[in-house]
Amino acid sequence: MTDTTSQPIPQQRRNLFQQLELDTRLLGMVGAFIVLCIGFDFITEGRFLTPRNIFNLTIQTVSVAIMACGMVFVIVTRHIDLSVGALLATCSAIMAMTQTRILPDMMGLGLENPAIAPIAILVGIATGTLIGAFHGWLIGYLTIPAFIVTLGGLLVWRNVGWFLTRGQTIGPLDGNFMIFGGTNGTLGPTWSWIVGGVLTLAAIAAMWNGRRSKASHGFPVKPIWAELTLSGITAVAIMGFIWILNSYEIPAARLRRMFEARGETMPEGFTTTYGLPISVLLLIAIAIAMTIIARRTRLGRYIFATGGNPDAAELSGINTRLLTVKIFALMGALCAISAIVASARLANHTNDIGTLDELRVIAAAVIGGTALSGGLGTIHGAILGALIMQSLQSGMAMVGVDAPYQNIVVGVVLVMAVLIDIIYRKRTGDH
Repeated sequence: MTDTTSQPIPQQRRNLFQQLELDTRLLGMVGAFIVLCIGFDFITEGRFLTPRNIFNLTIQTVSVAIMACGMVFVIVTRHIDLSVGALLATCSAIMAMTQTRILPDMMGLGLENPAIAPIAILVGIATGTLIGAFHGWLIGYLTIPAFIVTLGGLLVWRNVGWFLTRGQTIGPLDGNFMIFGGTNGTLGPTWSWIVGGVLTLAAIAAMWNGRRSKASHGFPVKPIWAELTLSGITAVAIMGFIWILNSYEIPAARLRRMFEARGETMPEGFTTTYGLPISVLLLIAIAIAMTIIARRTRLGRYIFATGGNPDAAELSGINTRLLTVKIFALMGALCAISAIVASARLANHTNDIGTLDELRVIAAAVIGGTALSGGLGTIHGAILGALIMQSLQSGMAMVGVDAPYQNIVVGVVLVMAVLIDIIYRKRTGDH
């Protein structure tokens, strides 16, 4: 009897998508996002796809997208975190109080002191990490369901943030702190092109290194033309994004104020653009780091193994209780980083900051392909899910849809996304 199971599939019998080895689910999400953007651009008579709106869309997405990266790990391990919005509020309150009350009173440091922003950020991240680790300890070691722990956390930390500030808006925040907020911190056109080029080269190098690694271990690889095509698409996507951001000019009135703050006079006819926001660069760095953790580290392997089969993972020697603490500590740290971005964008801490973010974060992860049954999920999918969510809400706001109707639409989209995901996994056998 001849064994045909190991025979490779002839290249000529594979269709285009098979040869490019594209993730059809991800491709469908990208297609839906493109259709969504084109549709809103048509309805708004060309206002949706302007450089200004795309710039605003990116900085509005960052905070939720950062937390969605951590939520992927939480959901992959068959848990849930309902406290992320409240935890963001507490971290934001602590960082705002550190900048405006604690450091000035205790150490005599005023705003714009170079030490203010780094100290406040470290305090905020430490707070988020400790609270997240505490949640993980309750879940992992005391075996309290994550739903109950984080539901309690939602109520507790939202009100802890309120008591810290007595419900008041705290601001203005330190100028160095606010560079993470979007328009207050961008790279400018030149550095944006440089960073875009570096990211493009790094992405293409990663693709070709992956091909070389597969070939060295005897695994099948894509044809050269397929690698070149994907490299070209990647380069166009990254550099096109940079080109759009570099097309958004800083308003003349804002430019004039910037020159006046430096004691200078703005030259007649001078113009420049914002470029890549530092907050978006921060999201890119976090996405790369989280992807490396998921794919190249022991922690990542343990996370996906535990999500796939918790009992088998524990029997194989994985300390699933400590793993739970680590995952929720990481989620807490990302909540704190999101608090930096959210409060810096607003230029102050408000009592309602992060409200309903827990639902947006979970929705972004699920729409991005993270399976609620555990074991499956990607970082880039969660970020794309966050972008789709924000685009949907931003587009409806531009059209004039009232907030209650916006939430209804988002709820329907979430349910439909889960249904489509279930049908897709059943057809592909990817459970």
